[in-house]
Amino acid sequence: MATLPIPIDSELPEVLVGAASVAVRERASCWAPTASRSTLAAVLALSTMAFGSVQAWAWALITGAVLLCSTLWAWDVLDRRVLRLVWTPLYFPATILLLLACLQFTAHLSADPAATREALVKLVTDLAIFFLACQLWHDASPRRLRRLGLFVTVFACGLAFFGILQFFASPAMIYGIVKPRSGGWIFGPYVNHNHYAGLMEMLIPVALGYMIPSRPQPASQPRGVLVRSLGPLAILIAVASVLLSGSRGGMIALGLEAVLVTVIAARCLPSTRRRRAAVGAIVGVAASAALFLWLDPGRISRRLGAVADLPRAPEATLGERLELARDALHIFRTHPWLGTGSGSFATVYPRYRSFASDLEWDHAHDDYAEALAETGLGGGVAIVLAIVLFIALALGNVRERLGRDDGWIRLGAAVGCCGLLAHSFGDFNLHIPANASWFAFLAGIAVTGVLQRSEPVAAPASAPNSGARLAAIAETSPE
Repeated sequence: MATLPIPIDSELPEVLVGAASVAVRERASCWAPTASRSTLAAVLALSTMAFGSVQAWAWALITGAVLLCSTLWAWDVLDRRVLRLVWTPLYFPATILLLLACLQFTAHLSADPAATREALVKLVTDLAIFFLACQLWHDASPRRLRRLGLFVTVFACGLAFFGILQFFASPAMIYGIVKPRSGGWIFGPYVNHNHYAGLMEMLIPVALGYMIPSRPQPASQPRGVLVRSLGPLAILIAVASVLLSGSRGGMIALGLEAVLVTVIAARCLPSTRRRRAAVGAIVGVAASAALFLWLDPGRISRRLGAVADLPRAPEATLGERLELARDALHIFRTHPWLGTGSGSFATVYPRYRSFASDLEWDHAHDDYAEALAETGLGGGVAIVLAIVLFIALALGNVRERLGRDDGWIRLGAAVGCCGLLAHSFGDFNLHIPANASWFAFLAGIAVTGVLQRSEPVAAPASAPNSGARLAAIAETSPE
């Protein structure tokens, strides 16, 4: 990943290296970046509380808020008089998916043009969130990343506490007043408990990354006391809420995330910290299980026990999910190149359904099979390329990244995204606007951990005193 400084004012190119970068950033700092970051974080939280933003008014508000954040970022660019773009190879597959959706809609290649238009708007919104996360947090200070980690930790704990209270107080209604027309297994603000679990499996690793310092913290430091006392409790409540939600996919994804973190910690942590981490992990798992068993009325543990007997489990069975995936692949074989159109699965699927059911299947319960059916080979190649690049960028040079003050938080974001990618083999979390927005945001945080500075931009010949002025900035800047 690299930053590409493009001077807007030809009289003085802003060379963002060395001491001059500090001077330029301090001189050009304004309220716009902070407002953009705060707005983006707030809209992510509010989109979750709005039933996961599955309704049109909710995801439209996300789009409007992202447009506002983009405007604030552009305002900051104009104020600094330098366009400093953070480049990542993930822009390549993102552009392919965007162009493919545009082609399907404009060339009337979709089986459901209205659904494709809606999917295109949501895709643009998610890509804009990813872009903003890269631009606004690529060189964020450790203090700013810790604030983000604290925000995620508090939000995850608060959402989990609310979900647990609602589970016992009004399990059939959201907020105690909203009853879904089509029913569902409610947990928290979500109609589908699997989607609640999908969100939490992204947030819990970030909260864990916030709790783990890159360097040992003195016991006298306020942050060390706060993290050691309240951090584990927040994670404990969040994990217990996922178990209480009864989501088997969420439980499996959390297990895979735990394995990934364990492998990374075993390879990268010193032996002394490794032992403390192992003891903390064992105590945390035991405490989460104890809290869950204390809260569970009995039926949730029986459902989670059905994870080994999925063909006869309640809800969408393993057999039905496999049939849906096979039918989706049949659609792909019929429309191999460009698919049936983004968002068109619900319209096309009834003609390809191979099993009897009284239910309406809006999604394939497998994001990858559904993507192949809707976008064809072009979309499939772009998705595989995006996943490979993400893993290489987010999990590459882990030992070096964990030595940075923000290393564990960025690693937590990467692990959370990996957990949702695994969960997507058995559900459609990436079709829930709030979860997709969080995924795009955390993916941007994860891949911007290590940057490669671009070479200084030479001053134009027509700018006579720009070199002297830039030297003056460098001399007056603090070290």
